[in-house]
Amino acid sequence: MTSEVQVEAEFEEYAEKAPLTTVVLELMRRKPLGAAGALIVIVMILMAVFANLLTSYDPTANSFAEMHAAPSAEHWLGTDQFGRDLLSRIIHGARTALFVGFVSAFVGASLGLVLGVGSAYFGGRIDLIFQRVMDVFMAFPLIIMALAVVSIFGTGTQNVIIAITIPFIPRCARVVRSSALAIREIPYIDAARACGFSHTRIILRHMVPNVMASFLIMVTAFVGQAILLEASLSYLGLGVQEPTPAWGLMLQGGAEEYAESAPWIAIFPGLAISLAVFGFNLFGDAVRDTLDPRLRSD
Repeated sequence: MTSEVQVEAEFEEYAEKAPLTTVVLELMRRKPLGAAGALIVIVMILMAVFANLLTSYDPTANSFAEMHAAPSAEHWLGTDQFGRDLLSRIIHGARTALFVGFVSAFVGASLGLVLGVGSAYFGGRIDLIFQRVMDVFMAFPLIIMALAVVSIFGTGTQNVIIAITIPFIPRCARVVRSSALAIREIPYIDAARACGFSHTRIILRHMVPNVMASFLIMVTAFVGQAILLEASLSYLGLGVQEPTPAWGLMLQGGAEEYAESAPWIAIFPGLAISLAVFGFNLFGDAVRDTLDPRLRSD
């Protein structure tokens, strides 16, 4: 019976010889849900990059003559309570969602990576104190911790990124630490110490590269959570402020007051949030299944 290692080796050899399109089709066959998530992510990125080319309306320009206009050939998704084109605001809102999502996920996971590896490497009292501090942070749900940080630093895109980044740090640190504890016991770490290498070099050159799989899995998982957190904070009026296009901010302005008279004001931003989080979750699951050998089923 062919082992998982042999299957992976055969696929890598196949990928080196086959054309790129063939490899992509094979990956889609192996991970169809992951491919669907990757497609959603790619579409979001293209929307954010080419937002100015894809829209013909200024997302911040008011038109009081066209308030609450229903979806039509002129405004495909209708207009909001200020006469602003919803399609333009949703497309430009992808920039805000992706910027906040990627920056907060990457920074939070990176800080968690360094702290988690350092805690596992030094061990002893340092690790004990560090873990108790992480327990305190992880005792609070993500949204509660984000709300507490925003109440201290205030609103705005920069402060929202800080508020979302901080809760991600202990969660990534805990996962990375579990992997780093096993790596610390491998003989080449002792050999590096015997050679007189500094702690920094051992951590960065010998331990961090070996926990990158866990790091990448956490980053992909965090992006979807960050998009949802940003939308939640904006909906509560504690995130991105007007007139910046943001999906949560669009829900704040039309989710309740215009639910019956102009439901499209809330429906389309809500669909954008749901689709973005769904896409990143599917993609993150595929990345986890690919990088974690314990979950491989091919």
